[in-house]
Amino acid sequence: MQGAELAELSIFLTVAHLRSFSKAAVERGVAPSAISHAIRKLEQRVGVRLFHRTTRSVALTDAGERFLADLTPAFGQIGAALEGLNAFRDTPFGTVRINLPSAIAPFVLKDVMGPLLAQNPGLHLDVVATDRLIDIVEEGFDAGIRFGERLSQDMVAVRIKPSLRFAVVGAPNYFARTGLLPPKSPEDLKQHECIRYRFPSGAIFNWEFSRKGESLEVDVDGPLTLDGQELMVEAALQGCGLAYVWDNRIMKHLEDGTLIRCLDDWCAPDDGLHLYYPSHRHLSAGLKALINVLRA
Repeated sequence: MQGAELAELSIFLTVAHLRSFSKAAVERGVAPSAISHAIRKLEQRVGVRLFHRTTRSVALTDAGERFLADLTPAFGQIGAALEGLNAFRDTPFGTVRINLPSAIAPFVLKDVMGPLLAQNPGLHLDVVATDRLIDIVEEGFDAGIRFGERLSQDMVAVRIKPSLRFAVVGAPNYFARTGLLPPKSPEDLKQHECIRYRFPSGAIFNWEFSRKGESLEVDVDGPLTLDGQELMVEAALQGCGLAYVWDNRIMKHLEDGTLIRCLDDWCAPDDGLHLYYPSHRHLSAGLKALINVLRA
C-alpha cells in the first residue's frame, strides 16, 4: 500500500468518526477541499460510495459502515505497533488526543503544555476544548477531562489537579442599580437578577452550593442567558446581574474591586476533576506522560 492510499484511509476514519468534512479538516489541519478530494479519490479507487453528503450533514452509507468496522481494528494494530516502539525510546512519541470543557481548559492546561512537550519532544498533543458533551470513544479521543460525578462506569478515572472553585460575583453598579444587598444565602438569589448559563444541549445550568455537608441547587432566573463564561464575566462587569463562574477567571476583577464576591462560604472547592479513558483501551506512553504532568 502506498503512502497516499494510507493517508486516504486515515482521512476516511477521521471523517467517519466526526461525521463532518469541515471538522475533519480542522482536526487534520488542512483545507476542507483537501478532505473532499481525498474521500472522492478513495471512493473512486474502491468503486463504492462511502458517505451520504448534504449541505448540512454527513452520514456513512451501509458500505461505509462496513468499511469503518473492518478498518478500525487494522489502524488500531498500526497504532499499537507504533506504541510498542516507545519501549525502545527515552521519551514517548505519537499523538495524544484529549477533550475537555472549554470553560476550564485554560486553568487545567495552563502549566501543563509547556513542560509536557519540553520533556517529550516526540509527542504531539491534540486538544479539543468544547462544552458539548463528548463520547470520547465514538469521536476518536484517547482521553477526556471531566468532573468525576459525570463519568460512566466503563471508564478508568484518574484524579488530577488543579482544584477548581466557582464564585458568585456582581459589580458594584449592579447593586447600586437594583438597591439590593449581596446575597447572604443561596435562597437570597431568588431576589436577584442572575446571568444564566446554557449548555450546548440547551439545558440550563443550576447553580450548585455546599457548606458543612449541606448541598443544594438553585434554579436562578434573570434577563440574560449566555453560553460562555467569558461573556458571563463581561455581562457581570456591565452590571447585568450576578454571575456564577470559575473564580480563576475573575481574580483580577476581585482585586481591583470591579467585581464583588458573594456567598464565599457556600462555594467549596471541587476536587473531583478527573482524566478518564476507556477501560478496554491500552494506556499509551504518551497518555501516561500527560497523566503524570496533570497529577504533579
